[in-house]
Amino acid sequence: MMLDYNSLLLALGFSAICLLVALFATWASRRSDSFMLTWVVSLALTIVGIFCYSAYTLEAGLVIGAISYFFIMAGFSVMYAAGCQFRSGRSPLRVSLVAGSIVMLLGLPAMLMGYDGISIIVMNVTTAVLLTAAAREYWLVRHEAPGPLVGMASLYATAGVSFALCAFVLIRDQQWVIGHAPQNWAEKLNIAICIASMTGVGAFSLALHQWRLAAFHRREALTDPLTGLLNRRAVFEEFGTVRIDQSTAVIVFDIDRFKSINDQHGHAAGDMVIRAFAEEMKVKAERDTVARLGGEEFVVIVRNVLPGRAERIAERIRRGFAERMIAVGEKSVSCTASAGVAFGAAEGRSFDAVLNLADGALYEAKRAGRNRVEVAGFLHAIDLDEVRTSA
Repeated sequence: MMLDYNSLLLALGFSAICLLVALFATWASRRSDSFMLTWVVSLALTIVGIFCYSAYTLEAGLVIGAISYFFIMAGFSVMYAAGCQFRSGRSPLRVSLVAGSIVMLLGLPAMLMGYDGISIIVMNVTTAVLLTAAAREYWLVRHEAPGPLVGMASLYATAGVSFALCAFVLIRDQQWVIGHAPQNWAEKLNIAICIASMTGVGAFSLALHQWRLAAFHRREALTDPLTGLLNRRAVFEEFGTVRIDQSTAVIVFDIDRFKSINDQHGHAAGDMVIRAFAEEMKVKAERDTVARLGGEEFVVIVRNVLPGRAERIAERIRRGFAERMIAVGEKSVSCTASAGVAFGAAEGRSFDAVLNLADGALYEAKRAGRNRVEVAGFLHAIDLDEVRTSA
């Protein structure tokens, strides 16, 4: 025996409850994914609306119809805001309020004035728009996790089409005033699609959570925790098997007399100096690969170098760090750094070989007095006055 319309609505409500529980548990396991909590809020509102709408199918009335409209549309407005939050990382509050206010003004007055058919048409149309817009938000960031996000976007869009179909049937039949919840083939198809979508969204949301968790652990494994720069492992994963030609330069930096900074001021001060140097590198070499190799040693990998560009970058970082005053407790200290620059070859060199050449140039800079830049292949420091003039 086929289920009646009210039974289908109750099945949809309980499916939504199951999805809510799954999403809440997923959010609780990793609370940095705050968009999942927004999903939970949207589902809670929608669930209240579904059960109110179920009551409306049994005993129609303007008040229960208006309450149903309010909660269902509030839920879908927050659902759209969750998609915006996922894509942009911004708070969903403003989007929820703006979208919710618009859909309330469009359909709630008609319900209160007795034009329940018009109100339900508006509800279906605006829900279709909100779901399609939410699908677009997930589609735009599908590169992050193609499988789950494409699946979610498809389910949201399909559900949106089913709501649009409900509106089409009511408009075609000119049901402006109904006096009860509409019950037709489009409504039943809509509920069936929504139940299937609930199941699919639950599965894809769990897959997305695992995808993000794996990506987070990978970022952690490739990131230096003190500075936020790439670490040695990340550098060698990207360049370890690459042949370096003459258009690429490797710059190795080392903070001068770093051990004495730790001995005089403590390891906390040493950490502050390392972070300050990392900030200097990020600013002065923002378009290039910047990493901390370990301890007080750093590297910049410069691609597509024009003559003198790598040297100018190294000098800008060296000079900026030397001029920087670093607050250590109630004192301020200044530090310097030395650098070695090496280039690939026309026939290509291994990254390890170029890195060793840059290390050798760094050693020459240290031996020549520190706080200077040395280029591999030269026995003297580069002409810094010339670099300053062209920088």
